[in-house]
Order: sequence, then structure tokens, then C-alpha cells
Amino acid sequence: MGIKYDKTTGLPSNDNTDYNTLLDMWREEKETRQKVEGVNNNHQELNGKLQVRVSELEEDNKKLSKQIEDKDKHIKQLIDVM
Repeated sequence: MGIKYDKTTGLPSNDNTDYNTLLDMWREEKETRQKVEGVNNNHQELNGKLQVRVSELEEDNKKLSKQIEDKDKHIKQLIDVM
């Protein structure tokens, strides 16, 4: 038989719904929402860890760029001395 939905609103039709059916629908929606919230929390945690790692890598990149720049200057100085 199943649940009939109103064609205009998309909501369950009052013609064929009873309390238990609505209660079951509510429980399913609640369970789905809880799962989605769990996934959202996991994604937020992972995103936070990724942001930390990206910041670390950016800092490492700056340090390496500075080292390369310093070595280039040193090499140019050596060449100029010759």
C-alpha cells in the first residue's frame, strides 16, 4: 500500500497516513539527519587536520625558498670573486 503524497506539496497525504506511519517517517528522518551530522563532524575534523598540514607545508616551503635564495646569492658572490 505505502504512503501517498500530495502532488502539490510533496508531503504525506492526510487521506492515507496515520500516527504510526508518520512516527516511522519521523524516526527515519531523525536517523538520516544523525548520520549526516556524523559525516559532517568527521569532515570538519579532517578539514582542520588538513589546514594544519597545509600551514606546515607552506612554512616549510618558505624556509626552503629562503635557503635556495641564500645559496644562489652565495654562488653569485663566488662567481664574482673569480
